[in-house]
Amino acid sequence: MMGGSAIDDDWELASPSNVVRTVVLVGRTGNGKSATGNSILGKKAFNSRASSSGVTSTCELQKTVLGDGQIINVIDTPGLFDFSAGSEFVGREIVKCINMAKDGIHAVLVVFSVRTRFSKEEEAALRSLQTLFGSKILDYMIVVFTGGDELEDNDETLEDYLGRECPQPLKINGVIRMFDLSIACSIQLHVD
Repeated sequence: MMGGSAIDDDWELASPSNVVRTVVLVGRTGNGKSATGNSILGKKAFNSRASSSGVTSTCELQKTVLGDGQIINVIDTPGLFDFSAGSEFVGREIVKCINMAKDGIHAVLVVFSVRTRFSKEEEAALRSLQTLFGSKILDYMIVVFTGGDELEDNDETLEDYLGRECPQPLKINGVIRMFDLSIACSIQLHVD
């Protein structure tokens, strides 16, 4: 069990030796969590469409089996970064998500869209994730940007976007680290 966590449940970040890999998708409504999950699974498992309101209303688990027998579980979440849903709802969904991850959580994919600005709500949600699960959660976070086609259409790179839109990006040896000392948060972004 992970120390420094506000959740005193049996959940753990998983060890890499399991045959089952579980990833959890989190992010603001409309950022493309469901579409990202479908891409990971290689099939249309989650309902995904352009919508002014969220398509995903509750946590949902879908899986695929790779050729080597490894099972990939993907847990799609509703807009847990949208605090308009109410803290009670968000709390229930987080508990539901943890219960779905019986084999542990191998990665938390934080999905952002290049079509929207990084908001104070997203910053607060990242802080909340760290408060709930302890600082060890940062080792399991992978930041995913959707909407890359829009950058290509504007002849921009992800590095251009990060330099303009993200909080204090810093490139070190091919890794962009986004950090905000006020929340003691560090997220690594690998740029190819």
